[in-house]
Amino acid sequence: MLTIKILGSGCANCKRVEQIARKVVGEMALEAEIVKITDYTDIMAYNILSTPGLVVNEKVVSSGRIPTPAEIATWLADALETA
Repeated sequence: MLTIKILGSGCANCKRVEQIARKVVGEMALEAEIVKITDYTDIMAYNILSTPGLVVNEKVVSSGRIPTPAEIATWLADALETA
């Protein structure tokens, strides 16, 4: 099972990243846990400079922008291969 973390305060961009991630997980029929990290101290532990951030299995794959569904699908597929 994949663990996907959305890092951010809950702004519109953070919510959009979460929506895209949930859609891709559904389309790929993956078993994944999606967790929202909103605490600033917890976000800083991932050493990102700006939100929204996307973490897959504790690896930061994106920060400071909204990734495309295709990018997220690629990152999830890569995470499944290395799991």
